[in-house]
Amino acid sequence: MDIAPHTPPAPRFDLIGLVVSDMAASLAFYRRLGMEVPEGAEEAPHVEVVLPGGLRFAWDTEEVVRSFDPGWTRPSGGHRIEPAFRCGSPAEVDALYGELVAAGYRGHLDPWDAVWGQRYAVVLDPDGCAVSLFADADRRA
Repeated sequence: MDIAPHTPPAPRFDLIGLVVSDMAASLAFYRRLGMEVPEGAEEAPHVEVVLPGGLRFAWDTEEVVRSFDPGWTRPSGGHRIEPAFRCGSPAEVDALYGELVAAGYRGHLDPWDAVWGQRYAVVLDPDGCAVSLFADADRRA
């Protein structure tokens, strides 16, 4: 009798985590993007929410990360991960971008009609992380 070797299941993508310097400022920004973050979470060193579909989004303070990775340093220059938020229409991209910039967040790329068929914009979160806002360009409202 042949016994087949055990093949472990493939890992499942489960969580996107951000390291933040100011938890309250970061949570306020992401709440403006529709993330349902529990009230009072601003005081926690680790916060996470479950998104539709089960994927989790989490925030950790720099102090938490240094507690298990003492050599961690704040990244400098460019970004390598960019959360992206789908809006319901191109007009919503423009409106949300305008609202965020008016609230004091830094715009990085003003809304534009991208060659790949989307209305697209980029704003920076409080830690300078680029956050994309987009909608299918053919869905003008």
